Amino acid sequence: MAPQPVAKADRIQTIDLIRGMALLGILMMNIPGFGFLGSGFNAILRNPTGPDFYTFAIVGTAFEGTMRGLFSMLFGAGMVLFTQNKRELENGPTVAEYYYRRLLWLVLFGVINAYVLLWRGDILFFYGLCGMLLYPFRQTKAVWLIGLAVVCMGINSIRPELWYSNLRGNRAGYLEAVNLEKAHKKPTEKQKEAKAAWEKFEKNFAPNPKKDAKERKEMRSDYGTVFAHLLPENSNSETFYTYYGSWDMLLMMFIGMALLQWGFFSNKLPTSTYAVTLLVGYGLGLPISWFYAVVSQIDWVQHTGQMVDNYRTLPFQLYDIRRVLLALGHASLLLLVYRSQVVPWLMRALTAVGQMAFTNYLMQSIICTLFFHGYGLGYYGKLAHYELYYVVVGVWIFQLIVSPIWLQYFLFGPFEWLWRSLTYWKMQPMRRTLATV
Repeated sequence: MAPQPVAKADRIQTIDLIRGMALLGILMMNIPGFGFLGSGFNAILRNPTGPDFYTFAIVGTAFEGTMRGLFSMLFGAGMVLFTQNKRELENGPTVAEYYYRRLLWLVLFGVINAYVLLWRGDILFFYGLCGMLLYPFRQTKAVWLIGLAVVCMGINSIRPELWYSNLRGNRAGYLEAVNLEKAHKKPTEKQKEAKAAWEKFEKNFAPNPKKDAKERKEMRSDYGTVFAHLLPENSNSETFYTYYGSWDMLLMMFIGMALLQWGFFSNKLPTSTYAVTLLVGYGLGLPISWFYAVVSQIDWVQHTGQMVDNYRTLPFQLYDIRRVLLALGHASLLLLVYRSQVVPWLMRALTAVGQMAFTNYLMQSIICTLFFHGYGLGYYGKLAHYELYYVVVGVWIFQLIVSPIWLQYFLFGPFEWLWRSLTYWKMQPMRRTLATV
């Protein structure tokens, strides 16, 4: 029998459940990219009061980076499950061929998400590339996978640290040059260069109404104008993150592979283990996250020079540590709620959302770009930061209702069906009445 997609009866429901939560949570992080001027965050942090700031603080502290981190963990776990559920055929494609074919299609879907659907924050492209590196480690012991994650975390910290070290050097040169000028002395060429570099850096924090007006105008225009506006941003981000930004995805994928071996995602651990993980994850993660996401960012915008003077290392290096802690805390909380059977209807709906995660992710791109871009409703830059989350809640309700209804009649979401058909190069059954599950 040829390899085929996993039947519903063989799926691990709690993995779909956690994936559903992570997928919905990702929209909380993505929504500013869909409809909010990037400069708006600096304005919020310069005046940290009111609903915009409180929304920023809550979302940033509890969720920023953690939902994508959790989604990356589940992606790593899913890649292992994909290889485990396939049997080699003597004269057919190998499991490795199916695996890499699946990921190559995912890369293409990422390109479509970025350049056709015009979402500037696509992750499918990078997941496809990172996933290609996981296959040799599919049978690696959990302890070594955690070791690989730590290595990735270390590598991920090198470039920001080098950048910050250079920034501190420019800051020191700037201060030296200013002091010499006040004393009516001439700075050295090196000090002049450092002074110019620091002033250029500080200029990035200054409001730029002309740039903001241009951004609004182009993002509220026709499809061709929006495409041209986002083209350099998307192409530059794909190049940059392929070389420098993939380490944070890989470290989470390796952790996810290890957690799968330990039975964490499949709900096999004692309730006490999930309770302790919840307490540790939130007990350590939330205070660190408050410092990282709120305190440090306010200082960074309001007192950049003083912050560079006072911190020998970049405070934002706490990013990976706090997102691991909070991701595990979120997953543990959800599994404890699942075991308690308090809201079974919500658990079923989240599981359906997770089972259709690929469709729901692309659906979020379609809905939000049509809502915010000019070739749709043109709401880009019109909503306050806190008002963006009305849109988030609306999309959540829609996907929580539609996903379970869809899966009553169909085996897969439409994009899952397409992806599977392309992976196996064979039309997969779609309607429930046409296949045995």
